[in-house]
Amino acid sequence: MSGFVGVVVSDPSLQGQFTQVELRSLKAKFLSLKRDSSGHVTTKNLPGMMKKLRGLNEVISEEEIAAHLSQSYPDADQEIEFESFLREYLNLQSRASTKEGGGGGGGKTSSSFLKSSTTTLLHNLNQAEKSSYVAHINTYLGEDSFLKKYLPIDPNGNQLFDLVRDGVLLCKLINVAVPGTIDERAINKKRVLNPWERNENHTLCLNSAKAIGCTVVNIGTQDLVEGRPHLILGLISQIIKIQLLADLNLKKTPQLVELFDDSKDIDEVLSLSPEKMLLRWMNHHLKKAGYKKTVSNFSTDVKDGEAYAYLLKALAPEHSPETTLETKDPSERAKLVLEQAEKLDCKRYLTPKDITEGSANLNLAFVAQIFQHRNGLTTDTKQVTLTQTASRDDVLLSREERAFRMWINSLGVDSYVNNVFEDIRNGWVLLEVLDKVSPGSVIWKLASKPPIKLPFRKLENCNQVIKIGKELKFSLVNLAGNDIVQGNKKLIVALLWQLMRFNMLQLLNRLRSHSQGSQGKEITDADILKWANSKVKTSGRTSQMESFKDKSLSNGLFFLELLSAVQPRVVNWKVVTKGEDDEEKKLNATYIISVARKIGCSVFLLPEDIIEVNQKMILTLTASIMYWSLQKQPQSQSEVSEQSEPSSMASDAASDIASEDAASTTAASEGEEVNSLSDSMSNLTTDDATSNAPPAENGNGVAG
Repeated sequence: MSGFVGVVVSDPSLQGQFTQVELRSLKAKFLSLKRDSSGHVTTKNLPGMMKKLRGLNEVISEEEIAAHLSQSYPDADQEIEFESFLREYLNLQSRASTKEGGGGGGGKTSSSFLKSSTTTLLHNLNQAEKSSYVAHINTYLGEDSFLKKYLPIDPNGNQLFDLVRDGVLLCKLINVAVPGTIDERAINKKRVLNPWERNENHTLCLNSAKAIGCTVVNIGTQDLVEGRPHLILGLISQIIKIQLLADLNLKKTPQLVELFDDSKDIDEVLSLSPEKMLLRWMNHHLKKAGYKKTVSNFSTDVKDGEAYAYLLKALAPEHSPETTLETKDPSERAKLVLEQAEKLDCKRYLTPKDITEGSANLNLAFVAQIFQHRNGLTTDTKQVTLTQTASRDDVLLSREERAFRMWINSLGVDSYVNNVFEDIRNGWVLLEVLDKVSPGSVIWKLASKPPIKLPFRKLENCNQVIKIGKELKFSLVNLAGNDIVQGNKKLIVALLWQLMRFNMLQLLNRLRSHSQGSQGKEITDADILKWANSKVKTSGRTSQMESFKDKSLSNGLFFLELLSAVQPRVVNWKVVTKGEDDEEKKLNATYIISVARKIGCSVFLLPEDIIEVNQKMILTLTASIMYWSLQKQPQSQSEVSEQSEPSSMASDAASDIASEDAASTTAASEGEEVNSLSDSMSNLTTDDATSNAPPAENGNGVAG
């Protein structure tokens, strides 16, 4: 990051409307169009490119864009400069937002707070939310050995945005949300950090945020260094909500089964987003308490405080006098509700005004807090045990399902996946993924967008998925569209593994094509293995791996040596163990994942995947390190040998990966967190990949 300024716009107000990730991507597209148009971007050749931009696609037609531009530039041949292009893009986004909002809504497939985008239109800070998040940070990190000298934070000033500039606070907050996500030995913790150390912390933060389910597509390390308030609050909001909603699933709280009748498909229950599960829980208790309405959101439906009064009456009658329900003034009722909640040890992060004004984020957090402190569900262990026994494989999701879920969500697709096996059954999400990893492969006019009521439409989507998979040379001998519709987990995992692997190899091949043109053969699993062994050997160390299922990898030393080979300063060998027992192996594996993320690798595996040598996850880890290394500097001829055939050892490794049954039935252990592979193909354009931005500037190892 040293010396990096990014894309600079002369108008500060315009610069502030975009993140550096967005600016680099938009600049790359603009320059590409300029080259293709003989050095001039005009009203005539701009609409086609703008139609494909985020926020305009599927909302405004190319003809509408052309008509809009003609109002500002009547001469169709007038040249448009980059800053003018940015202004027109903002104007069109605003128009698209108005148009979409006026269309009745309901068509969006995204339903989760985790899919909240970092909008470039409105950056007005919500002071109430900021105060709430500051209070949360002060509560949970106030006693942290490193941060306590900087806390508590004053909610009224800008201290929060100054504190996050070195990356330590956000990394610590992620570990509060999902304990063990970041190995603190990998965090650079000094009173004064140099630019490289600061950049590493932010890169570690963003890659780890993705690994717990945050959407960080448009946030880069430079944005965090600059302390951009709207982006920081958006990221903190996602992290805190993940913490507050962590128990709203059948794995953590099997008693939630009480909310559903016996006829409900367990897959449907598992696919519910945390917010929907929280709403179902709330309505369950409201109905028992005699509340006549159904709460469908955390905004308008709770503004009068009446639903809260009934909820607390059902959960904590000892703290709920009748006067709360009898109170007519919503503000007074909201005040009484908060006083009752405090008696349940719920921290007061919101005010009566936040309730009466319908602040959705703060109200959701408030209800989640109540759930954490008193969920009012059955303690009938017999019922819970029977449920767990009957659906163990469904309730305890496999590590691989979680890895694929996080990977899909990291691609920046419009849909947010809560449960892979349920959410992809209509085929739409898989088509979105295919469009990311193989742009142009999907025939959208033949696809049906959710909600899909007719079963044959779902089958049509899934059949197109299979058709595209075959065109991409996937092994789909036993897989048909109906297997996806029916939720065949083993076959779905096999398909997703091939999609992930295809994306990974495609990214590597694209990088090499920039440095070597079209010469040579495609990169294979065997080449990745050879590259890793060569890197470690060249660094003067002796470790080698025979294949991606080499049991000697379980101690983690090979990967630490590989990481040290590609970035000598990143591994602190003083904290590395010999990996001789399970505890030492776990320490090394946890450290490997954090160090890989710290340099810019986007990885979704767990420490257990290294310890148990899960060969698919081992391959993705190795490939992600290779991708980062090749991106970091021009590839030399020795990086991947072009002349010789793969050795028998490497060929065996490739064969093992290709033939292995992709379905993992290993259940995830309590409190575990899943991590990743690589980012969206859409984030890597020719211009982005060859930009002067340092590697990992956007925190994901993919420039732009």
